[in-house]
Amino acid sequence: MNIHEYQGKDILRESGVNVPNGHVAYTVEEAVSAANKLNSDVKVVKAQIHAGGRGNAGGVKIAKNMDDVRTYADELLGKTLVTHQTGPEGKEVKRLLIEEGCDIQNEYYVGLVMDRATSRIVMMASEEGGTEIEEVAAETPEKIFKEVIDPVVGLSGYQARRLAFNINIPDELIGSAAKFMIGLYNVFIEKDCSIAEINPLVTTGDGQVMALDSKLNFDDNAMFRQKNIMELRDLEEEDEKEIEASKYDLSYVALDGNIGCMVNGAGLAMSTMDIIKHYGGEPANFLDVGGGATAEKVTEAFKIILSDSNVKGIFVNIFGGIMKCDVIAEGVVEATKQVGLEIPLVVRLEGTNVELGKQILDDSGLNITSAGSMADGAEKIVSAVK
Repeated sequence: MNIHEYQGKDILRESGVNVPNGHVAYTVEEAVSAANKLNSDVKVVKAQIHAGGRGNAGGVKIAKNMDDVRTYADELLGKTLVTHQTGPEGKEVKRLLIEEGCDIQNEYYVGLVMDRATSRIVMMASEEGGTEIEEVAAETPEKIFKEVIDPVVGLSGYQARRLAFNINIPDELIGSAAKFMIGLYNVFIEKDCSIAEINPLVTTGDGQVMALDSKLNFDDNAMFRQKNIMELRDLEEEDEKEIEASKYDLSYVALDGNIGCMVNGAGLAMSTMDIIKHYGGEPANFLDVGGGATAEKVTEAFKIILSDSNVKGIFVNIFGGIMKCDVIAEGVVEATKQVGLEIPLVVRLEGTNVELGKQILDDSGLNITSAGSMADGAEKIVSAVK
């Protein structure tokens, strides 16, 4: 789950991590009022959307007086901001962060993420702050330093100080930077984050170390114990189909292709998308109905796939272990009848009750193409869509 920058900074502030003072605003008048509360000659007006690259897209403005605040707020609110993360359709700006300016001396990058190779949390840091970390990794990987964190001990003081030293934090601020990093790690753990990224972390003219930006993402599986974080969810920033899928415990991610996929099991879903690509097609989604799907669940999955106007064909690929093929078949038939399916549908069933499942499809009288294997199904749906 993602949250906005201002929400992330509120969490950091509450946990003792240094961030600039700021307030959220939904209207121009609220933006002006928020700016009046700040003890700073320079204010920053920042668009709040769930995407990075806002600065390069014109979503961050430096206001030197109150007239600038009003002008920039009026310009940004309601604007569709297109960044490298939003895609060409962009995202509409519906709220702003009005924040104190600060005397930036240097910019750095600090981030925490789970390293799948070591099964441990890793803190990364670089002196190339303000730059996309992917660019730094590609062009100057030697400038990225990492500390693998022992889950029993946590981020040790010496590890934080070593990172601060390696990224050339001024000597007199090493202690402050280490305190900041340990505080950020504590937030990561306590709030069940999947990513905590500060880009840039800055040192200021008055000797502070603070987060000038904040990106916190959270593990969906832990939200049952993070009720206060769940309250920060902004549904307007999320794909409507993904929201609907979450209501039925479906794992759904929208993609840009035109072949809808309905599969049971995340690994099989990934393989299904790969084989569609192999035969020259483009998957429209990742959709895992899980191991215990009911006919109702399958019906809703179909509806969600078809709510994407780009979908020109559907490939159902089921390997029935716990999942029974006849249940899937019943769901497919029911969904096809309910939505009045008019696009090609290819179904590959294998596993528990497979013969019964195929019989249900054959007896339905519907225009459903059977496939003998995953490759056969992918080839057939790609051909039908083309």
